Amino acid sequence: MRLDKYLKVSRIIKRRTVAKEACDGGRVTLNGRVAKAGAEVNPGDVMEIRFGARLGRYEVVSVQDNVRKENAPDMYRVLGEDEEVRAQRS
Repeated sequence: MRLDKYLKVSRIIKRRTVAKEACDGGRVTLNGRVAKAGAEVNPGDVMEIRFGARLGRYEVVSVQDNVRKENAPDMYRVLGEDEEVRAQRS
């Protein structure tokens, strides 16, 4: 599945256009590399997403085309959500 679609389906990012812009803007990494919106996502992949001053790390648990809102968090595991400023000072 495409990275931008995965971010939307898993509800990490609410809209696919916003997910695509984040990817194309270099704010999303997949397995340590800057990822484009069309990058393929597989279970076990690790994503880092910069939301302004925040940095979120997520592991892909499953890839599904359609998921109910209640079940969307089951698609990924949160590895960490920190403020980027705090991470730079450490």
